[in-house]
Order: sequence, then structure tokens, then C-alpha cells
Amino acid sequence: MKHAYLLVFFLLVLTAPSGAQDFDYGKITGSDFELKNTILDSNANAMVIREFGTSIMQLDDATHNLCIYFRYHVKLKIFNKNGFGSGNIVIPRSVYRDGEDEVSELIATTTNLVNGRPVKYELDKKNVFNEKKNKYYAVTKFTMPNLTEGSILEYSYSLKQPSIFNFRGWDFQSDIPKLYSEYVANIPALYNYNASLRGFKKLTSSKSEIKRECLRIQGGPYDCSQMTYIMKDIPAFIEEDYMTAASNFRSAIYYELSDYHMVNGGKKAVTKTWKDVDYELLSDKSFGDQMKKKDVFKDLLAGILKDASDSLSKAQAIYTYIAKNIKVTNEWGIFGESNIKKALETHSGSVKDINLALIACLSAAGLDAEALILSTRNNGTVNNLYPVLSDFNYVVAKLNIGDRSYLLDASQPRLPFGLLPLHCINGNGRAIPFKKPSYWYNIKASQKDFTMYALDAEITPEGKIKGKLTTTSSGYAALMKRERISQANSVDEFVEKLDEQMPAISILKHHIANVDSIEEALVEEYEIEMKAFDNMNLDQLFFNPFFIDRISKNPFNLNERTYPVDLGSLKEVRIISVIRLPDNFTVADKPKDFTMVLTDNGGKYQFKSAQEEKTLSYNQLFQLSKPIYGPDEYLGLKEFYSRIIQLQKTDVVIKKQSR
Repeated sequence: MKHAYLLVFFLLVLTAPSGAQDFDYGKITGSDFELKNTILDSNANAMVIREFGTSIMQLDDATHNLCIYFRYHVKLKIFNKNGFGSGNIVIPRSVYRDGEDEVSELIATTTNLVNGRPVKYELDKKNVFNEKKNKYYAVTKFTMPNLTEGSILEYSYSLKQPSIFNFRGWDFQSDIPKLYSEYVANIPALYNYNASLRGFKKLTSSKSEIKRECLRIQGGPYDCSQMTYIMKDIPAFIEEDYMTAASNFRSAIYYELSDYHMVNGGKKAVTKTWKDVDYELLSDKSFGDQMKKKDVFKDLLAGILKDASDSLSKAQAIYTYIAKNIKVTNEWGIFGESNIKKALETHSGSVKDINLALIACLSAAGLDAEALILSTRNNGTVNNLYPVLSDFNYVVAKLNIGDRSYLLDASQPRLPFGLLPLHCINGNGRAIPFKKPSYWYNIKASQKDFTMYALDAEITPEGKIKGKLTTTSSGYAALMKRERISQANSVDEFVEKLDEQMPAISILKHHIANVDSIEEALVEEYEIEMKAFDNMNLDQLFFNPFFIDRISKNPFNLNERTYPVDLGSLKEVRIISVIRLPDNFTVADKPKDFTMVLTDNGGKYQFKSAQEEKTLSYNQLFQLSKPIYGPDEYLGLKEFYSRIIQLQKTDVVIKKQSR
């Protein structure tokens, strides 16, 4: 994955002026209908033939405020029915405190070949819908009319963006391939933006030219740098399992305002230093002020710490108290109107409220606690070169005891002390101490995703495998199990649903220990029964021994993956099985012992079996020993899973003994 940050100062360059070149709307050619997906991707269900976008900054006539005006135009082809989804158009719009993005001049046309002649179908504006998703995000959506295999779709629209902080970015890559993508950004010389170019695909070409008098403010004309970016033959971006936000890896360009020149002279910086941000955060009423409210806990601490003797036990007691007494509202973010006193009184608060309350309470107990702001996995990575507070959407506590640090999130009541939820494991966070400068801190999972299965069973004369299965889980495996138990309202209901999900296996009895003891491993004990053979009178019988946690589908299916495989944590699964055979049977054949190791100690799979008299035993070990694998390790992982899947198709053969 290529992720290059460019500090772009859009100063005037001495070149000839040039205008942005859109393509003609409605000009459908025979070559459009003749286009085959084999030109770029034989698996493509749809493909962009050409797209063009341009942005320019202008004064809004009504408000006299600067706005960014964006124009988009695209032509694409549908190859088959699986591509009809590309005819469902969603235009994202941002919502701000004093307004929101506005879509206008929308036109859309579907062109089909009917009896060898092109027929056009125009979008009815009654079928265009606006929907507000939340207080920050809205969409305009519509479906292209008369979709069929071979349709040529074309649409264009204008969008007015009332905020100039983020100049309009551009996604070169999407979920379908593109033959040609062009974006033209017109940046007034008054404004300097930081731009980041993301993704592995390089630009085909780019150039900077002058656009004279592109902006007029208070009667004064200002020139623009006109930046043209072109990318051709762009593969689709296919999302797979084990990845963070797709926006981290798609080929795209993003802008953020760095500084600007004022009309009356002088220069104003917008991008802050971390020193500025530290002051802003620590003096903010909803953030820093809440961290300092130690007095809120002065009457509670004696009761909370009555059984605690050292720093660690004090911290654990406080963590447990906060987690049990404030229920999360699932609202994320690092700012907000609420406060920790209200959260304690109402027993309800956002993630920020809960974890700032945790920090305040830890500090009140004399412990060294700091805030750690981060970006969750689906929110994207943070910019390490300069502060961008909008990159961060989550806050946890960082506790320092001696030479060890613990990351704590009390908003998740089933999290063991020191384990963050998986959605927080996303590169670096920024630690915000009370009296020291902030600093970067690498966020890593403190525990692995671990499961061990132990089966003690027998094959009955009726052809059933019957016995006891004990499952021991810790780390993220236990967390996910506890969350599913919680969602099921009771252990019995959880087991009932589990039984329904395994039609081949019946659960006869169950016992689950340590459901609420989150610092302990979760232990599940099941008496199980499964039908193995329909007819025990045959001379040879076949059964597959890999019925526990079997890998039946490879999560990695791309020919090439240009972004990392990010598990978030290490993973380990152990399976120990003992199966006793009926008196008159013996093992005729079984899977061969097998060991496969990933390069650079990246992981291991091992299968071993043994037969002793009437007992067949086999052990499996599956390990992924790195939380992140680079694109160069992808094919190795893909082969790793493929070979495991092939092995686990192998049967054990038992046969009757001759009398």
C-alpha cells in the first residue's frame, strides 16, 4: 500500500492558462455498446468508461460566504445482472453546523439497444430522494431507469459545499474498474492545502497550470492553480476480510486547509501544532475539564477501594466500578455536550463520558492516568505528520503503573482489564497527559484470540459419535462469546441458538462457567451427539474428523491484494480429540500428519494423529503469529488456508475386523 502525504502549496506557476475539459453529455457511441469487460477485468460486472470532476471556490451570492462548487459527470456500462447494483446511485453529502452540501442540476440517462437502435430513458426527478443518516451525514439517492444487461448509464450533477476546510477530494478507485478518471481542482492562490495521495495505483499524469482571475473577493481578482490529475485503467477495489477502513487504501486524493492569506494582508495558519491541540483539548469544557473533575469521586472512592491494597488492584476496582455503573449510549467522538457528573447520576453516557470519568477517578486515587485519542478501524488511519483532530473519533484511558502501561475502555463491560475492543486496534493513538506534551502511542492488542477444544467421545454401535466437548476461550474469542451470550439474554437461549446453527450436532447437556468473571477464561462444557454412519453393517465406514471449527472457506480469494491483512491480534486455535471405536472396528486409513509454517514465523498449522488399540486421537494447532501481514505475504496466507482446507476434506476410514 502506498500512502504518500504531499504538502502542497498551490502557488502560481509560469505556464499558459488552460480550462478543464469535460466530455459531451449524451454522446453514446457504438464502441460503448461493443465494450467488453475483458479489456480490463473479465470478472467485472460493470465498468466506468469515463468520469470527470472539477472543483472551484466561489462566493455564494446569497450568503456572500466562500463555498466549493463541485461538478461530476460519469458514463459507465452494465455487463450483466450482477452489475445492476452500479445503477443504484448514492451521492454522499456532509452536514455542518450552519448548513449542508446541496445537490443541483442532476440529470441521468440510461441508453439501451432496442432492436439494434439506441433508446434513451431519462430519470424522473420524482424518483430522487434525500435522506439524512445522522447529524453529520446525508445522501441523495436514485436508481437509474430501465436497467438491462448492456445498458450505458450516464449522469451528472453539481454540488455546493459550504465548508472550505476540506477542499473536494476525489476517489480514483471504486468497487468497479474504470478506464479513465480525471479530476481538476482549482485552488485560489490565497489558500494553501495539505494534500494526501493514497493507494498503490500511480497517477497516469498530472499538471499544474494558471487559471486567471478564478475568484473575485471584495472587487479584487485572484488567480488559481489549476491541478489536473488523470488515472487510466484502474482496477476495482475489492474489500476482503481482515482489513481496516477501505479509505486507507483506495487510490484517492484528499485535501485539508493548511493556511490562507487574508484579503487585507497577513497570513493565518489553520493547521495547528500538537502544542496548540494539547492546549485546546485540555481547556475544552467537554474534554480536559472533565478529566480534571476528581472531586466528583471524593465521596465514592472509599467504597470503591475498600478491598484494594496496591496500585493495580485500585485501578481494577475503579475500572470495574465505572464499567458497571455507567451504561454506554454507543455515541462515539472525542467532543460532546455531556459531562461525567451527569453520566454518573443518570448511569448513562457516551464512550467519551465513560472513559473520561475513568481517567478522573483513577487520578483521584493518585494513579497516573492519561487520555488516549484514536481512530477506530472503520474510521481510517490518522495523519502522523500534522494534527487533524477530525481524524480521531474515540477516546480511552491510558494508565501507567511503574514501567507498564494499560489501555482501558470501560464502555465495554465484558472487556477484561487492559484489553481494548478490536475496533480500537488501529495503529497509533495520541496520549494526552495532564502536565506533559502529548505523544504518539502504538496501540496493540494485549491478548490473543485464543480457543482450545477438547473432545472425549466414542462411536456407538448405533453409528453415532457421542461424548463431551470442552471449549476454553480467552482474549477476543471469549469477548465475542460473552457478547453473543449477552445478546441471547441467557445461557440457555445462547445454547439453543448454537444448537440450531449446528444441524449435524445435537447438544444434550451444557454448562458454561465464568460468563461474568471476565478476567477468567470462558469454559463451555457440552455433551454432544452427532450421526456419523447410517449403516454400521458395512465392511468399511468413512467419517471426517475435522468437524470441530473446520475451515471450509478461504477468506483470501484475490489474485493480488494491495493492502495489508490486518487481524488486529494474534490468533490461536488448538483441538485435542480422542475418539474410541466400537469393539469390532479398527482404523484402516487416516489423514497423514501434516505441518505447514508461514515465512518469518508468521504462523503454523499442525495436524498429528495416533492410534492405540481402539482409540484414535488427533491434535490440531492453528496459529497466526502476527497481527498484520503485508501485501507481499498475501499469497502465502492464501496458500496456507487452501492447503488446510484440502487436508480437512480427508476422511478417516474404519473397517470391521475379521472374526
